[in-house]
Amino acid sequence: MGISYDTAEFAVDCIEQWLNDFAPKRYSSFQQLLILCDGGGSNGARVRLWKYDLYHKLCQKYGICVRVCHYPTGASKWNPIEHRLFGPITNNWQGRPLRSFQIALECIRSTSTKKGLSVQAVINDKQYQKGIKVSDAQMKSINLFRDDELPLWNYFLVPKASNKNAN
Repeated sequence: MGISYDTAEFAVDCIEQWLNDFAPKRYSSFQQLLILCDGGGSNGARVRLWKYDLYHKLCQKYGICVRVCHYPTGASKWNPIEHRLFGPITNNWQGRPLRSFQIALECIRSTSTKKGLSVQAVINDKQYQKGIKVSDAQMKSINLFRDDELPLWNYFLVPKASNKNAN
């Protein structure tokens, strides 16, 4: 949960925090990461900073391939996170005024589903700037490959040292 702007940098930092704090407990040695995204917003298919930060902060830093698949506009209800998680969170804080980040965090953390899913959450207190631009030269520096199927929405990022393992 963030306290600043919802930017591409924020979205990538949250994924990186998950990679560091939560992923090792379940996935001891992974080499790829699949990210399902909505069509717009901070992690939209056209957002250059999203791709650029994914490449540098995740792909290159951790040496992993990152595959990204975007849902079309208006189809976010099919995103498994929204479909399975946001409803129970909303029901859990129903009628409770969210007057502080701490109250919101408590409501999120105390959410569980009938199938046994329990929610873990942390506060990201970093301040993010809006309007960061990524140049054409910066975009050319990343190893981005588009899928044959819906290439504007589906792509993968491969660390420079691993080009031969792109497929």
